[in-house]
Amino acid sequence: MLTVNTSELSPAQLQNYLQYAIAPRPICFATTIDQQGNINLSPFSFFNMFSTNPPMCIFSPARRVRDNTTKHTLENVLEVKECVINIVNYPMVQQMSLASTEYARGVNEFEKSGFTMLPSQLVKPPRVAEAPVQMECIVTEVIHMGENPGAGNLILAEIKLIHIKEDILDADGKIDQAKIDLVARLGGDWYCRVTPENLFKVAKPLTTLGVGVDALPKTVRNSNVLTGNDLGMLGNVEHLPTDEAVDAMRANVQVKEVLDATIGDASNRERELHELAKQWLKQGNVMDALKVVLL
Repeated sequence: MLTVNTSELSPAQLQNYLQYAIAPRPICFATTIDQQGNINLSPFSFFNMFSTNPPMCIFSPARRVRDNTTKHTLENVLEVKECVINIVNYPMVQQMSLASTEYARGVNEFEKSGFTMLPSQLVKPPRVAEAPVQMECIVTEVIHMGENPGAGNLILAEIKLIHIKEDILDADGKIDQAKIDLVARLGGDWYCRVTPENLFKVAKPLTTLGVGVDALPKTVRNSNVLTGNDLGMLGNVEHLPTDEAVDAMRANVQVKEVLDATIGDASNRERELHELAKQWLKQGNVMDALKVVLL
């Protein structure tokens, strides 16, 4: 394993490692305005939500590694403590990238990138009409992380209004993860797209107490078939099945086929049972998969 000491790297080298490793990152497409009314539109991937009550987002226009200059977004929010955070999805990613060009101060990136300005209701900076979600924010604080190249400037933005396009909502009026078509930032020129094909759910152990991987037999924990993800699913059950429930699985058609085909062959029997359990885990049938590996 490569081990690097951050103090021995240049800002450019460190930035490369971090931006490739800490990913994917959501994109804050920020609209700001200065005291003269000049509008700026720029994307930042040092961004996330950090509080629901109050609703707070933080993004960071870091000092440029190349020449240690600051960005117009930072300069604007220090003058006018308002912004709009526009969420980026796939249909607008190329225009968003164009808006990141370092145009001179006073140049409107809306015009350069071809986006449509939409008046905000509470704040001065306009919204990006094409964005699926637009959040009008008040800047409550700016925290400077340093004066060196690459130093961040944390902009704490309290969300006051959220505008959501109705075509990304489900029947209950909630955002449909499969419809919003989000993109996220990776390292270098790389991005990723969140499509229905690569979405998956992981059951949250919030209301129940999982038994844990350590409660599983050693043969299961050391399985050559089951992965760490498989063990995590098995360890997330609230309780182990009873011996009677485990024994009843012998009547299952697929289990019976494995047992009959591996009579006198304990090693292959364990492997085949674990393979069957793995199939059932992929189908979300966790409890029956657990019963199979406990046979």
